[in-house]
Amino acid sequence: MAISASDVVPLSHARANFSELAEEVKGGAEKIITKNGESYVALIDANRLDYYHQLERERIHLLLIDEATAGLDDVAAGKVTDARTAIQSIKRRRNA
Repeated sequence: MAISASDVVPLSHARANFSELAEEVKGGAEKIITKNGESYVALIDANRLDYYHQLERERIHLLLIDEATAGLDDVAAGKVTDARTAIQSIKRRRNA
């Protein structure tokens, strides 16, 4: 959804017209509240916020799956070291 000029609202206007803005947002609009001419906060529907959070969780899960796949590919390619060998190597470097 594109943001239009009417969706950018100064904080003073938002304070004075909060109920009206909330109704617009509930109807599908998104508002950018500005303070001193700079973006400050966004006003969005609570259901849309829940949806955005769900998308972020799904994105994190996909990243974890990618990392696990890369790890399994390393194991299949023999690019691994057992834990004891890795710990001994770290200890040797610390003592050197």
